Amino acid sequence: MPIGIVTGTSRGLGLALARALTERGWRLVVDARGRAELEGAWAGNDNVITVAGDIADPRHRAALVEAAGDTIDLVVNNASVLGPSPLPPLAEYPLDELRQVYEINVTGPLALVQLALPRLANGARVVNVTSDAAVEPYEGWGGYGSSKAALEQLTAILGAEHPGLRIYAVDPGDMRTQMHQDAFPGEDISDRPLPEESVPGLLELIEGDLPSGRYKARELVRVEA
Repeated sequence: MPIGIVTGTSRGLGLALARALTERGWRLVVDARGRAELEGAWAGNDNVITVAGDIADPRHRAALVEAAGDTIDLVVNNASVLGPSPLPPLAEYPLDELRQVYEINVTGPLALVQLALPRLANGARVVNVTSDAAVEPYEGWGGYGSSKAALEQLTAILGAEHPGLRIYAVDPGDMRTQMHQDAFPGEDISDRPLPEESVPGLLELIEGDLPSGRYKARELVRVEA
């Protein structure tokens, strides 16, 4: 039974992806900052180990890797934070909050991969969830977008440095999630697709043979055998 680590799985894309993976026979170590919400989402699933905590915490990252065991087949860095809401322009962005965005969206994912690397099986997958805000200059998205741009470059370099692994940055597209609602407070986002619509593209990266690189989830078509 393959084993993986998926972060940010109490709701949204992380929850939808992790559920799909367990249905395919994966054993998972999952996390989220809120213990009650995380444990409620996974109550009764014997193939899931829940470890509540913050990906910015070194002790929490170590606990995730230890729970996964000696051989790890997958790491999905999905957990992230938006930053201040409403989104401020860069000229007014609180620098302490920007540092926290980078700690969770950039440093935390890299640190988790660093810990997991000695245990990653040959051909294991690392999937870093990113955004079109990493490449498009949307007003107000300077904090979150630049953090995802940094994550994408780290992903590309990791892929070059570890050719025996498949290391991906994946843009899931707009989704009807709490984070997206926080980015547009007071607006109706019911026209955005549910996170489940992005899951097939992520599964193609996890289960397919695509080379390391950056992908858009909804442009990937899962070809069933």
